[in-house]
Amino acid sequence: MSIPVFNAFLAATNASALVNIVDLVGNGWTLSNPSLNISVPAQLPSHVHLDLLSNQVIGDPYYGLNNFNLRWVAWNNWTYTSDPIQDLTHDWDSTWLVFNGLDTFASIAFCGEHIANTDNQFRQYYFDVSEIVQDCAPWDRIITLNFGSAPVIANEIASKSNQTWPPGVQQVYEFPNRWFIRKEQSDFGWDWGPAFAPAGPWQPARLIQLNAGNIYVHNSIIDVHRQGQMNLLPPEQDKPWVINVSMDLLGMPPANISMRYKLADLANTTTMACGQLEGLNVSGKAITGLTTISQDIVELWWPVNMGPQTLYHLTVDVVSATNVTLATITKRIGFRTIVLNELPISATQLAQGIAPGNNWHFEINGQEFYAKGSNFIPPDAFWPRVTEVKVRQLFDSVVAGNQNMLRIWASGAYSPDFLYDLADEMGILLWSEFEFGDALYPVDQDFLENVRREAEYQVRRINHHPSLALWAGGNELENLELVLVNNSAPDKLPRYMAEYEKLFLETLSPVVFGNTKSIGYTPSSTSNGWLSLNFSNPNPITERYFNRTAGSIYGETDFYNYDPSALYNDDAYPVGRFSNEFGFHSMPSIQSWRQQISENDLHFNSTMVMLRNQHPPPGGLNSSDTATSSIGQGQMTRAVQAWFPTPNKTNSAANFSAWCHATQLYQAELYVSEIQFYRRGSGLPNRQLGSLYWQLEDIWVAPTWASVEYDGRWKVVHYAVKHSYEPVIIAPHYNRTSGDLSVWVTSDLWESVSGSIHLSWYDWTGKKYKSASTSRNFEVGAINSTRIFQSLVDGFPATDLNNLVMKMEVEAEGRLPNNKTTQKFWHDNWFHPTSLSKASLVDPGLQLQYCSTTKNFTVIARTGIAAFVWLDYPAGPVLNFDSNGFWLAPNEPREVSYTVISDTTGGQWVHGVTVQSLWNLTLAD
Repeated sequence: MSIPVFNAFLAATNASALVNIVDLVGNGWTLSNPSLNISVPAQLPSHVHLDLLSNQVIGDPYYGLNNFNLRWVAWNNWTYTSDPIQDLTHDWDSTWLVFNGLDTFASIAFCGEHIANTDNQFRQYYFDVSEIVQDCAPWDRIITLNFGSAPVIANEIASKSNQTWPPGVQQVYEFPNRWFIRKEQSDFGWDWGPAFAPAGPWQPARLIQLNAGNIYVHNSIIDVHRQGQMNLLPPEQDKPWVINVSMDLLGMPPANISMRYKLADLANTTTMACGQLEGLNVSGKAITGLTTISQDIVELWWPVNMGPQTLYHLTVDVVSATNVTLATITKRIGFRTIVLNELPISATQLAQGIAPGNNWHFEINGQEFYAKGSNFIPPDAFWPRVTEVKVRQLFDSVVAGNQNMLRIWASGAYSPDFLYDLADEMGILLWSEFEFGDALYPVDQDFLENVRREAEYQVRRINHHPSLALWAGGNELENLELVLVNNSAPDKLPRYMAEYEKLFLETLSPVVFGNTKSIGYTPSSTSNGWLSLNFSNPNPITERYFNRTAGSIYGETDFYNYDPSALYNDDAYPVGRFSNEFGFHSMPSIQSWRQQISENDLHFNSTMVMLRNQHPPPGGLNSSDTATSSIGQGQMTRAVQAWFPTPNKTNSAANFSAWCHATQLYQAELYVSEIQFYRRGSGLPNRQLGSLYWQLEDIWVAPTWASVEYDGRWKVVHYAVKHSYEPVIIAPHYNRTSGDLSVWVTSDLWESVSGSIHLSWYDWTGKKYKSASTSRNFEVGAINSTRIFQSLVDGFPATDLNNLVMKMEVEAEGRLPNNKTTQKFWHDNWFHPTSLSKASLVDPGLQLQYCSTTKNFTVIARTGIAAFVWLDYPAGPVLNFDSNGFWLAPNEPREVSYTVISDTTGGQWVHGVTVQSLWNLTLAD
């Protein structure tokens, strides 16, 4: 077998002289299906589709309608067979076969003997094959992994199950019955992605050989928390730190072992603390110990823009009575507390004007903060090709976009360690979820035990990362599924609520609370939060459900409204303590479309484009019906027609590109409108402290809610959200019925800031109404908002509201959290009282220049107001401008810098950059 560097790391962490590790990662595998006469070289880790693609048996699964054409792959069974394994010897007492992930239904054989069957993509499996190895000749040491078709098996399980649910509750996307199996739920389709239902050994695997008294650590957990800390409750910040370590073992440790630790800085040049772990507990499967660390010897870890991301190396040795190191783990940790505060609103908060009910916000190191971010979906339909480079690029976009939190959405797959490592380094908080969503699930004992083992493995694997912010049971379980039950079969609600609690309260929460004190748990995103906590019960959480009090505010919200009248309509947006999902779909750019469909299909409503639109969900496997997808296309069309000039260009490709861009403009405006609404809520009675839009990235090229396209190109909305997530912003609040306009300044800084605002009224030619313009000073409190202007729009000099726009600017001084240096903050915004489809637009006379010295672009509008100035670049590179999609008043140049992510043009792309504005949508050419 191929032995990569990864094997050396494993050996180093498990006392290499005492263990023989044979890595199964590499190219020494064959993929076959005799009935299809297919046998090709294969990889581990991999998926069947990827190995068929690399051997040219199939084309790119993402191209055209291959998501339909390649369904035969998912309907078939496939076998992975290893080359003979050469590195095993007979002079070891035990041999173990360890798989970190098999997707999903695998029959495992070794040396021609059946070992086991697996049925969970998310579990780590390990098997004792000691006796088999002893009797197996070297040429017969072959592993076979027979993978059954997940859609076929899901249907078989469903046909034999007596588990039922009311009609309309279970959300079907393409392949049915996903909820019966423990596989990535979005593999069966979702409204933003394809349904490939892949199979294969998607995670690394290895063989482990041990002698008696030796051990191998196959998983471990490090829990860093404040002394006395309890889940879901804010801890005391002056208490010392407790480090609890537990290692999961293969092999039986000898008697009288100890655990030795060393805490060092990231460079391993300074030892902060060392010694023996106390309270040692040894069982046949695990070793556990803990120590207490003074808070004075370590620095805190903070999210991005709230302080430094201080990390340490913790090394723990398992040592025998004769001072032999039996095993070692080294993990990178941080010292922080992160709490989801759902406590009742206190008397002090009530006195501050906060509405009664319960809190629902996060606190980092005892400090509440405003969570700004988005939702993270699987970056690819095939996880083996999700690389660290790909995730780093996405996380760079998160940080550059002024975001500090990602919700790692349920119903994908549990994220790899390198993803959390990157988040630790970059200061991105990761709200993580168990893989359940938009369905209710079986509650038979076998299913629950399978889930419990899955959760145990994942919680212990991930817990040491300081970026981990929360565990949630799943996606839209309480606010969608239980509400659907209540609507369709209210008499059966108690039954299904009890089944929901059996899985998400009685099975999952004990796993979280039993393994960690540092992380909270909520059974569902979204929910009304808990009604009460009682830590004397095995499950301390009693959910609120429908037990709400009039006038009180509880929990988080999500919001989707595909009526274009929702834009700028604050009355349509939900009032809550936190918003974890909101959005609207848009088309990707023509540059991205050209990567995955043919030139002939570049039409807004071509069959190809429509069949790649999964919204609303097709609800089955029909691969030719465009009736459902036409609904989603129609929603985007009506949104553009209601709010923007309707593209009607003579060139077909140009018209398609203009329509794609116009849908992105609507999406951007809706997200900005909602973010401004939610952030303004930080200073209102609902005390709103978080907004996470749906969604960060694309899984392929299609109409979706993403702000970053599949290759990394930013949509208009990512630039718009970046601007709206600045620390201090200015935003309008307009009642279109009464004509009442107010302007608000919002700050998420932890100290009060002061400064000035400037309001300037123009017509579209750039004529400024000086008598209506105003400037004034303001002060806004910590994580707060304040109204600094209010008037009736009809009172302004322009008689034609279609020819009236207002520029808002705020200049402020303040300090970022944990930063002693005062700095200036600037933000601008534009307001138009009527739809831009009716606006009296003029040609703004845009000019674009590139400076070879500064390597920046400069844009200027010469003859009018330029709305949504857009710098576009040709296919080939991927880059981010520091700002884009902005507005310009006449003769106010904007210099734009950029960051190149990748480039296949040798820098020649700069000569292909173009500039346009909203005006260009009115042009025929």
